[in-house]
Parts: sequence; C-alpha cells; structure tokens
Amino acid sequence: MAQPLSSGLTRTVVGELHSCCHWQLLGLKVTMPGMKVLGIESSCDETGIAIYDSENGLLADQLYSQIELHGQYGGVVPELASRDHVRKIVPLIEQSCQEAGLQLSDIDAVAYTAGPGLIGALLVGACVGRSIAWALDKPAIAVHHMEGHLLAPLMEKDKPEFPFLSLLVSGGHTLLVDVKGLGNYQILGDTLDDAAGEAFDKTAKLLGLPYPGGRHIAALAEQGDVHRFKFPRPMLNRPGLEFSFSGLKTFTRVTWEEQLPLCQNDSEMAQLKADIAACFQLAVVDTLSKKCLRAIKQTGHHSLVIAGGVSANLALREQLTMMGQKHHFKSFFPKLKYCTDNGAMIALAGALRLQQGQHSVDEGIRAYPRWNLEQIEAP
Repeated sequence: MAQPLSSGLTRTVVGELHSCCHWQLLGLKVTMPGMKVLGIESSCDETGIAIYDSENGLLADQLYSQIELHGQYGGVVPELASRDHVRKIVPLIEQSCQEAGLQLSDIDAVAYTAGPGLIGALLVGACVGRSIAWALDKPAIAVHHMEGHLLAPLMEKDKPEFPFLSLLVSGGHTLLVDVKGLGNYQILGDTLDDAAGEAFDKTAKLLGLPYPGGRHIAALAEQGDVHRFKFPRPMLNRPGLEFSFSGLKTFTRVTWEEQLPLCQNDSEMAQLKADIAACFQLAVVDTLSKKCLRAIKQTGHHSLVIAGGVSANLALREQLTMMGQKHHFKSFFPKLKYCTDNGAMIALAGALRLQQGQHSVDEGIRAYPRWNLEQIEAP
C-alpha cells in the first residue's frame, strides 16, 4: 500500500508557497534507468499530477479541473485558480502514489511546470515540486509548459521521431515549431494577436455558449451549414507562417449582429448560431491546416505533431490527417485526455530531460509567466 504524505511534509509543502527565488538548468550527463518521475502541472485552471516510469510508461494520472469554478465568470480568475491549486495539489499527489502502488520515497525525480502561465498558479506547483524534491533529496526538473504539450504524443505507441514539425495550438498559444531535438526548438510562426483557442472561447461567449468554448463550438458546428457564410482565412493571402485571429473574431461578431435581427423565432436563431459556429470553425481549421502544409514544405519534414487544447478538435484532426495522406506527411496527436493541461506530459518531459542528464541544481524557485520556447536549454 502506498504511503500518504506525512503531515510534516504537507506543512513543508504549504509553507514553501511563501518562498521563491532563482533556479537554473545544468546538464550533468548522468543516466538513471527505470526512473519514476512525479509530474506536477498547475499553470492555469487544471491541477495535474502524474507518475511516469521511463521503462513502464505512465503509472498514475490524476487531474482536477476548475472549469466549473471559473465557468460562472466566463473565464479564468487567476486568484481563485491559485487558491484551488493549493487546496487540491497535495491530495492529488497522495492519490497518484496510491494509484501507482508506490511510496513517495520511491520517486526518483520531480518535474514541475515553471512557465509560461499564471504566475500565482505556477508558483504553487513550483514550490510544491521543489519542496518534495528537497525533502526526498531527489532531482527537480523545471519544465516549459509548451514543451510538455509538444512532447505529449511521445507517450503513444505510434510516436514521431526527431526531427518533426509541431503545431502548438491552445488558448494562449498558436505556434509552428521546427523541433530538431529535445530542447532544440525554432519558432517558425506565432500569432500576432489572439491565439486560436482564445478566438474559440470569445466566439463561444458571443453566441452565449459556456466556457471553455472550443468543445461547445465544435458540438454546435455539427448542426450548422458551413456554406451559409464565407468567413475569411486570415494571413493566407500573404507569405510567411504567422497567424492572426482577431480579424476573424471581428468578422464573426459583425455577422452575428447583422443576422440576429433577421431571425423570426428561436428556431431560426438557433440555426444561425449553429451556422456561424460551423463557418467559424472551418475558417480556423482551414487556416491552421494550410499554414501547417506551408511549413511542411518549407522544412522538408515528414512528421507533424499537433498538440495543445485545440488539437482535440476533431475537424482539425480529420483535415490534417487527410492533408498528410495527400501530401506525404504523417500527423501525430496525443490522446484527447492529454490535449488539455495534464501532469502526464510534464512527467514525461521531466523523464526525457533527466535521461539526458539535466535537472535543476540551484535550490531556489522561480516561475515564468512568459517564457520563450526557444530560450529553454537543450540537454
């Protein structure tokens, strides 16, 4: 039977929430076979805890979502998110140890999300992770949140090999990345304004749909007519790999405001919502897919990894899969449960970095609300 966290360690963990200072990464080139890594994800509104074994794969995976908490406000409230992480993180660690049939002392290392994200939420996970590492005298690995997403498909049996192209698409990021190896990332394209996931959420709010909006837009789009309106495909009429979704969001709002007064009854209004959702989703999917094809041709890669919350969108998955079959590249997706924030991807990223001999050596703590993916160190 797994041993729960002691009350002393719990006090240490919570006490460390009041202390933060500097950390850094250093390659030490030591390899530990069969490593069991505790992963902690707390960058936004989900508390994710997992244990990953480098030989046997995922041993435990616990997730607590704050969607219900934030849904009543129409978006994430940072202070409430931080407090909820404090409340749930230690019990989830205990549950993960029980699920894996391990004592906490069996853990070989602790990986935690150090950024980017909400600063208060990040500090909860960083302080808890470092506190456990100190208490157990085990290595700690500070993980970039988007690197976790980028590597998530490596948990699957059918997984890509380096190098590959990655589309990282979520509520806060829309990036095309040339992945040359672990920690060796070149950003080829970024969003100039709203990320794709943010545009989904704002469009959902416009249509009176719940937060988060992506899955609700997708569900509604199944009932809509994609041919009713011609929505723009932003940035496709110019060279380059940058994205912009603010204009599409504005076009959607104007269409809604112009068409709504023409509805004669609730049925017509419901159909208008569905048609706008369908046309909006298709515009986003077309834009993302065609930019991916452009980047595939530019890099010469034959593997495309799609990760982040929007990678759960089935229309996007279908279009990129079909595009790959036509243009001779293969698309890789994480399981749907690992598209959104989770501890498993952080534990995996930590294990891969530790295998390459990299972990934090400074006993301080630092969280990065903004952190360029190109600025993390390669092992």
